[in-house]
Amino acid sequence: MSYLSTLIIGYFIGAIPNGLIIGKLIWHTDLRQHGSHNIGATNAWRTLGKKAGISIFLLDFFKGVLGVLTAVIVSNYNMIEPTPFLLILGGIMAIIGHSCSIFLLFKGGKGVATGLGVIAMLMPKAALCVFILWFIIVLFTHYVSLASIVAAVSVPLQAYYWDKSWQYIIFGILAAAFVVYRHHENIQRLINGTETKINFHGR
Repeated sequence: MSYLSTLIIGYFIGAIPNGLIIGKLIWHTDLRQHGSHNIGATNAWRTLGKKAGISIFLLDFFKGVLGVLTAVIVSNYNMIEPTPFLLILGGIMAIIGHSCSIFLLFKGGKGVATGLGVIAMLMPKAALCVFILWFIIVLFTHYVSLASIVAAVSVPLQAYYWDKSWQYIIFGILAAAFVVYRHHENIQRLINGTETKINFHGR
């Protein structure tokens, strides 16, 4: 029952389309009709400005946090100890919900911010290193997609370096593969030299 509850609740937390909601409520803009048509933080930054980008990034980040917390709360309610698998399940479902939201006809963001929130709960030191790596790459290249791909690929390596259990390493591999797959169009544009760079000043 704990696993089923975590699976369902984690998914629906992740499925909340923050970018769409915030974009429409505050900026009266549907992000799906602008830029990359993605509801994530990067398209929000480019389309609506840095305040929108940062706001949506944080909201999506906390979906990942809440996904893992769901496993903790469900375990406490059932008076059992949360296992690594249960914690990871809550996080994975938040990422899947974010990227394949039932509220967006199973479309959504690319899972980077939500994934970072999950990692922050499961492996705080690794999450800090991943974010620093991501930030450095963005700072020097201005390619958010490149930074996201490299940072994602580093997750299982970080899990291994910080001596995490095999469950966390497997999670890192799966999460990295998912993020890379979600960026397949960006990878092609990077190869072709047509990928859009981020403007740090926003709007």
